[in-house]
Amino acid sequence: MRHAPTTATRDSAFPADEPLDKGGAAAAATLASRLPSRCDAVSSPARRCRETAGAAGLTPRLEPRIAECDFGTWAGRSLTDVHAEDPAAAERWMTDPDADPHGGESLAVFSERVVDWLEDPDAHADGFTVVVTHAGVVKASLVHALGAPPPAFWRIDVAPLAITELHAHGGRWTVTRVNCRPSGGGSVK
Repeated sequence: MRHAPTTATRDSAFPADEPLDKGGAAAAATLASRLPSRCDAVSSPARRCRETAGAAGLTPRLEPRIAECDFGTWAGRSLTDVHAEDPAAAERWMTDPDADPHGGESLAVFSERVVDWLEDPDAHADGFTVVVTHAGVVKASLVHALGAPPPAFWRIDVAPLAITELHAHGGRWTVTRVNCRPSGGGSVK
């Protein structure tokens, strides 16, 4: 699942290592009822993911391979601002999976890191594993599970606190559900 909202997610900005905002912390506390009663838990080392896991009553082990993409010099800025300053760099980043105009990770390098974790048999427990991570990690996982081309990454939406369920079956992944949001009618952008 994607972590609960932060100021960066509400502002549509590239994240830094920010905490959950007040509404995000309250929303994360409702997660326990949506999770399996017995499960292993894994979290990105990012503060927003650790806080989401803690609010849901999980005690996760930390996994650096499921950290969000390193956005380099763009961290803390919105794509709108980045595009206004350097439209060619923003376009290159979104159209060339090997581009890293921000000095961080390219989409290709980031996706390889996530796939490395997905395909590591020692990284997953038998049964259910709840993973608290980032939109980019969920999107990269879905692209891999579906065998989709890299540009499909940009066509997937992952809302805060949305659950995406994948199953491993003899060396292949299947997608069970995508972007299942909390009930109650409200948005948790």
